[in-house]
Amino acid sequence: MSTILPETDTKVRPDADIRPDLSHGDGDHERLAHYVQKDKILESAVTGTPVIALCGKVWVPGRDPNRYPVCPECKKIYESLPVGGDGA
Repeated sequence: MSTILPETDTKVRPDADIRPDLSHGDGDHERLAHYVQKDKILESAVTGTPVIALCGKVWVPGRDPNRYPVCPECKKIYESLPVGGDGA
């Protein structure tokens, strides 16, 4: 006896909820510190919401960034930004 399975539609709907892969691991696999807006770090610490680094990495911070070297891509982007405040 055989079973006939219905065909499945494998197309992605344009209104599908697409979310970034948010890793809640220990983060040590990358071993880099990233640049993020200070107010976003505080907000993340209070609410647990993910932050987005200058390089595009999305994660929930939880490690001391002083233990790791700075992400080269974040550093390059940061150094290319115009000087803010009175020096602009």
